[in-house]
Amino acid sequence: MLTTICTAAAVPVLLACAYLCVLTLLSRRLPVPVYGPPRVRFDLVVPAHDEEAGVATTIRSLLALDYPPERRRVIVVADNCTDRTAASAREAGALAIERHDPVRAGKGYALEFAFQRSLAEGFADAIVVVDADTIASPNLLNAFSTLLEAGAMATQAFYGVRNGADSWRTRLIAIGFSLFHRVRSLGRERLRLSAGLRGNGMCFRTELLRQVPHDAHSVVEDLEYGIKLGLAGHRVHYADDAWVLGEMASTERASRSQRRRWESGRFQILKRYGLRLFASSIRRFDAALLDLAVDVLLPPLARVATVAGLGLALSGMCSLVEGHVDVSVYPWSVCCFLLCVYVLRGWWLSETGLRGLFDLLLAPAYVTWKATLLFRSAGHPKDAWTRTLRQGELNDSSELG
Repeated sequence: MLTTICTAAAVPVLLACAYLCVLTLLSRRLPVPVYGPPRVRFDLVVPAHDEEAGVATTIRSLLALDYPPERRRVIVVADNCTDRTAASAREAGALAIERHDPVRAGKGYALEFAFQRSLAEGFADAIVVVDADTIASPNLLNAFSTLLEAGAMATQAFYGVRNGADSWRTRLIAIGFSLFHRVRSLGRERLRLSAGLRGNGMCFRTELLRQVPHDAHSVVEDLEYGIKLGLAGHRVHYADDAWVLGEMASTERASRSQRRRWESGRFQILKRYGLRLFASSIRRFDAALLDLAVDVLLPPLARVATVAGLGLALSGMCSLVEGHVDVSVYPWSVCCFLLCVYVLRGWWLSETGLRGLFDLLLAPAYVTWKATLLFRSAGHPKDAWTRTLRQGELNDSSELG
């Protein structure tokens, strides 16, 4: 009886691991396209909340992009700021618009405000979103322009980690981003599915924003809006030749609220859209919607790996009791093998080197830390900004005691 239960429990985990392995096998890097003449006009929107200290660095990165200055604008949305974010943005050479609405607060509302402003002014053919702690590759707009000219309505650049060398934690995050933002996106692009939105380095045609208004206000507004695009029949194309690098928290104290926010946000989206996406994919016979449903329903990698490890351990104990290799060992072993292939591919694409490979040994501690977040609910307002402290601010606060 225990063997039957253990074997049956392996089936959904095996399906999840097989899905990840298929994307892994399709994750060969895309060829760099030949960029055509720059005809698309862009508004680069930077949503910011109390980013006085670092927003200028992001603006300088965007102003230095290899794209005609007359065909782009940098617009900072200073949303409910209590510092000089807007003034710093103007001093750095960006346009700055200020928004004050403590009731409707959060990145989703800030983006909606900026999009409406951009659409009303009519300068841009497309709008790009770049976070206020980010630097971008010089070819960002050329990469987006090429895809848009080829017919894409929404595109996503690779979103990586700017400070991956800071600590073992940021290196693991870099590997995680490589898995979620590159391995999966490459596989989906080759399958002509939606690469998904990552919140940073996104690009939308203005006519798409008119057709599908950005009214996503959850704490994972990128995931929510990507689902709305999928339900409206649009897929997100992946621009693997361009990147944006955001700063990640390198200490447990700084990253706690960020991770809690992401985990709780995805759970809310799961409850709201999971079954709806699955039902719509079956009704429409739509592979892209089915993939979106699987992406939402699939638990985080840490939990899948934990269940696979526990399943293999339990099947091993059954084998010891029975005196021979229990049949349940085989599906759980395959699960663990496929996960290893997936993770090693992400490590390779992350370019964290041997140090990153060594840090993977600390992954069980990282998984345990993430699991404790489930039992320490944050109580953040669902739409409010949850700003992560930057490394320099952490140093300052430590010095101040």
